[in-house]
Amino acid sequence: MTTIMSATDIAPAVVLESLVKTYGDRTVLNRLQCSIEQETVVGVLGPNGAGKSTLLEIVAGLRKVTEGSVKVLGLNPSEERRLMTRLVSIQPQTANVFGALTVRETLRLHASFHADPCDVFEMIAKIGLNAQEDSRVENLSGGQRRRLLFGVAIIGKPKLVILDEPSAGLDPEAKLQLVALIKELGESGTTVLVSTHDMSEAAQACDRVVILVNGQIKADGSPKSLIESAKTHSKLLFEVATRQALTKVYELFGANSVSAKNVGESWSVQVESADPDGLLQSLVRDSQVRGRKFRIETPSLEDFYLSIVQDLPAGDNAKEDHG
Repeated sequence: MTTIMSATDIAPAVVLESLVKTYGDRTVLNRLQCSIEQETVVGVLGPNGAGKSTLLEIVAGLRKVTEGSVKVLGLNPSEERRLMTRLVSIQPQTANVFGALTVRETLRLHASFHADPCDVFEMIAKIGLNAQEDSRVENLSGGQRRRLLFGVAIIGKPKLVILDEPSAGLDPEAKLQLVALIKELGESGTTVLVSTHDMSEAAQACDRVVILVNGQIKADGSPKSLIESAKTHSKLLFEVATRQALTKVYELFGANSVSAKNVGESWSVQVESADPDGLLQSLVRDSQVRGRKFRIETPSLEDFYLSIVQDLPAGDNAKEDHG
């Protein structure tokens, strides 16, 4: 039996061509050029005011571009709304749901809008709201409401899910559960576009990361490739008990690689190195240093992100994003 693939099955999930969005004399998105394949999880990162929410709303069809074009699963998102609503779902930063309905009733209502929705009870379990199944939405905590909105967003089995700050208000355990759900969506064939300020969340959940700064794409790649391209080294952190030991550390590695801070009767030391394991071995063998409490910190996505945004002029990353 031959499977007939539709145009939406073949087309990239998102294609941006010289996309520009302005509000008056302010340019929020400036000549964005990007293509995102289906069945990938892509994180959109950037400081406040970078244009993340505006971009997601354009992809969702909630705003029109000023110049250039955007295609979502081969469709014009702002003009082909009927098809878009069948294929694309969005969880915005804030959304209204009926406060008088229970969790189960809310999910059942939204499931009724779709031809082949997920099972309501399975969805309740997936988003971790079993204990709140019969609770009215108005009585949910902020984090519980965020989880409910996530369930609403995915209950229709969309091809593309857009998540705008989905982990806001969640406790650490709920964030881990959310990361697992996002990864599961990607592995099941759903394309996920997610904005977040949580670098560890992006590193764990995303196949690819796009960093927006002042309305432009400043970095684009897998978390691993971006981390490897960072100009930062690993850091070896440890303590020494005497000033003589600290002097020896400076002699071994040079003042430019070592920073130290006096903490009570000892010194907390940090040494940057491309080979922290080798450095650790040499220190352990050195009887004059007698270091303790050794630990190694490797470069992270947050290090790379900060290297991109830290040189912004004061105030640029504090502007509010439109939408």
